[in-house]
Amino acid sequence: MAFEVKMPQLGLTMEEGTVTRWVKKEGEAVKAGDVILEITTDKLTSEVESEHDGTMLKIIAQEGEDIPVKGLLAYIGEPGEEVGGAAVPAAATEAPAAPVAAAPAVSAAPAPVATANGRIRISPLARKTAAKMGVDYTNVKGSGPAGRIVQKDILAAAQNAPAAAAPVATAAPAPVAASGNIELMEGDEVVKLSGMRKVVAERMAQSRREIPSVTQNVKIDVTNLMKFRKQINGELGVKYSVNDFILKAVAKALKNNRHILVSLDGDKIIQRAHVNVGMAVALDEGLIVPVLKDIDKMSLEEISATAKDLAERARTNKLGMDEYKGSTFSISNLGMFGVETFDPIVNQPDSGILGVCAAQDELVMDDEGNISKRQFMRISFTFDHRLIDGATAAKFELVIKELLENPMKILL
Repeated sequence: MAFEVKMPQLGLTMEEGTVTRWVKKEGEAVKAGDVILEITTDKLTSEVESEHDGTMLKIIAQEGEDIPVKGLLAYIGEPGEEVGGAAVPAAATEAPAAPVAAAPAVSAAPAPVATANGRIRISPLARKTAAKMGVDYTNVKGSGPAGRIVQKDILAAAQNAPAAAAPVATAAPAPVAASGNIELMEGDEVVKLSGMRKVVAERMAQSRREIPSVTQNVKIDVTNLMKFRKQINGELGVKYSVNDFILKAVAKALKNNRHILVSLDGDKIIQRAHVNVGMAVALDEGLIVPVLKDIDKMSLEEISATAKDLAERARTNKLGMDEYKGSTFSISNLGMFGVETFDPIVNQPDSGILGVCAAQDELVMDDEGNISKRQFMRISFTFDHRLIDGATAAKFELVIKELLENPMKILL
């Protein structure tokens, strides 16, 4: 009996995954525990292992294709077994046998694409694209495995529709550009929105739609913090970053201001029990937010080591699913890029996110008219106004300001 390989559900919120790469090819031997393909889900790439011994009989989902959870990816079994109602030849790489019967061709109605149990074989993404572009896929010839219709077939059908239409239709002609509503110009490159970038786009748009957010900016004198950091690094021979001190300060501020650690769930407010701070890490593919769990219980040394480890493994795609879930507050630090101020977007279901900006030199005059150079940094606190009022947010920022301007208090 051939076994079906299906898209796994790697998280409660996962709805679909993208086939990134097939490690095993059709006709190759497979053992239980072998990695057979890689999928991209919810901000990371995961390996899918085979649960059975056998041969890769048929690959159904193509690389780059979006497949819903529990959707069919491939078949594994013994050569010659039936998969999807058809027998696979003993040599899986050989061409299938000659078509059944050379009956007279009927030109009146083109033969429907490959079907399974009376249904046309079409990928979920292709079906969505067809609905969006108004393409009738029942007569589209699929180029995917076993004649399955994939997105490129729909795009090609949409592009060729005006020339291929036999009777004059009353409907508006199909769009000229196959990439949406934007007319393409020479040299433009169309790249599929998928994987991490797709998740980022969806969640940021959702956050903007659902949350009445407010951003408040506070200016902080970090001159003493910079000196304190330099002194500690020099005396202890360590390399604590400014971000390490900020993480520690925010953790302490949250521990003493738990009214900031809330989430809205329908008509209920959830008071979060843990100080779990998500730390935004920018990747070429998008943004990922690994989480420092119970950070209020960590020393500065532990925070520094954990933050560096999470950031490095985020960049090399080695984070586990649970390592970027469960945040109750988030921090986005763009100071290293020279950003002076910005409005971060709340990472749901958190009620707030702190944006950290660049430290800059400024000349300051004291009460006696003496001028000195100081270093200032701005923080931008964006919060869900349904849960946090402006005055409450301002008081929380002042707590962070007090800690950063008096760095010894961060460690006490």
